[in-house]
Amino acid sequence: MLLKFTLFMLIIIQIGCNRGSAVSQDHGDANAYMHQTPTEDLIRHFESPERDAYQKPELVLEYLGDLQNKKIMDIGAGSGYFSFRLAQAGANVIAADVDDDFQKSIQDKMKLDGMDQLEIELRKLPYDSPKLQPGEVEMVFMANTYHHIENRVDYLKKVMSGLAEDGELVIIDFFKKSQSIGPPPDHKIALVKVLEELKEAGFTNVETNVELLKYQYIVRAKITS
Repeated sequence: MLLKFTLFMLIIIQIGCNRGSAVSQDHGDANAYMHQTPTEDLIRHFESPERDAYQKPELVLEYLGDLQNKKIMDIGAGSGYFSFRLAQAGANVIAADVDDDFQKSIQDKMKLDGMDQLEIELRKLPYDSPKLQPGEVEMVFMANTYHHIENRVDYLKKVMSGLAEDGELVIIDFFKKSQSIGPPPDHKIALVKVLEELKEAGFTNVETNVELLKYQYIVRAKITS
């Protein structure tokens, strides 16, 4: 099982590197390695049992608490890995991504039995904005997305303006230390850097969890205490 898991993560890293090899740098190195491998291959890996093993989505949702009727934007929704789980927990979800193919894959999945009743809205994003109306959502959720964002402090300020008065931003991303999980080490953002950028953007109430997930940190940030 360990060998299988290690091989899976090596494939993920190789997919990233290959996908970026022929892409322009218009959106920075953080995104370059995500734009060459076919979407179908990425979706298969994003939705795999191997991801479940390290992502532990059930524990994440339990940690987030009651999501019933909460309006949440899932930025970098990808294949909808968390979007569908958040909706199944009772949230009204905006599945947001910059990629048309990912948006279509979510749309197709929403047509399946049992999925068509979920509260999921699709929203195509530009690279530089969450495209939120003032106070539109109660939570912005980013899983494995923060390291893709350029001009992060400016982006965080836009996220903040889209949060309701008691809203929060949730960031899940990979520890900076070298490991076989996630993107290449030079694309990972250290937790201390995330905390610095949140403070610069104006978030004053920040909670971190470095124990729930083996390979990732979780940050919950609010504007006020």
